Amino acid sequence: MGIRMRVRSLAVAVSLLSLCGVEGAGAAAAAPAGLGPCAERGRVAVFHEGGIPLVDWRENLEFDGRGTLWVAHVTQNRVEGYAPDGSLRASFAVSGPGGIRRGPDGMMYVNFGVNPLSPSGGIARFDPAAAHPEPETVVDGLSGVNGLAVDGRGNFYVSRELATGVLKFGPDGTPDTEWTKKADVFGTNGLQIVGDQLYASVITSTESPVVRIPLDDPARHSVVTRLSAHPLDVKLLDDLTEFEGDLVVATFGSGELIRVDPATGRSCVLVSGLRMPTSVRVPRGFGDHDGRRELYVVEASGRILKVTVG
Repeated sequence: MGIRMRVRSLAVAVSLLSLCGVEGAGAAAAAPAGLGPCAERGRVAVFHEGGIPLVDWRENLEFDGRGTLWVAHVTQNRVEGYAPDGSLRASFAVSGPGGIRRGPDGMMYVNFGVNPLSPSGGIARFDPAAAHPEPETVVDGLSGVNGLAVDGRGNFYVSRELATGVLKFGPDGTPDTEWTKKADVFGTNGLQIVGDQLYASVITSTESPVVRIPLDDPARHSVVTRLSAHPLDVKLLDDLTEFEGDLVVATFGSGELIRVDPATGRSCVLVSGLRMPTSVRVPRGFGDHDGRRELYVVEASGRILKVTVG
């Protein structure tokens, strides 16, 4: 999201909401005594250098399965496409791009208006195979949006960091207000669908929880794990992805990638020492990059990183 919203508003929100936990989250796992390193650690290499931290903020990324990595460059109001060798393949204007995901139709979808300087927000789509992609609005009139997920039927799910309820829209952009009302989790950021479950990271709680929301019964949402042992350990959870049966969460505040077993909530630190990581994804159809051992990360520093596990 934009600099002012993330740096200023979240600092206030975390302070005010720390005693509230996760609104409507149901039965929850206990907070960890402290996270140790994973048995298999991640090795970090720079795929693309950044610029001035925060000014060169890259917010999200996704692979199209056709050889291009698409990146939401929020402070530059652009979506960028990178080839497997790291070269810039495409770049086009999108106002305040945020969460970006591939749909079941092969099109790419991106939230816009994430930067608070943008006049309005919504969801746009573009054809990753086009020589010169042109974004087309699917949903308009949103505010405070951030993360994005798209299910196998083409439904959209949108997170909001300073509001209650994950937004759901049908493939034609029609809002599903009843579903959203039941998915009454406050302060969601990253979204990831695994099977019939939507996993969400919560950024506005000092407990740093990851929440499971059943797609067919969102009122039964529950906490998978709480990743902060105490308020001084607040991590500011950002985006998350599925990796070899687990979840990997990027922590904006503590600069880590944390691996979580969604069945048990057991967690460990895969990578530390990152510079405000905002999103993490597994490479798909991206040259010879191996989705079983690699992860890609973008940061508010502007860097794009490759993480090799094991």
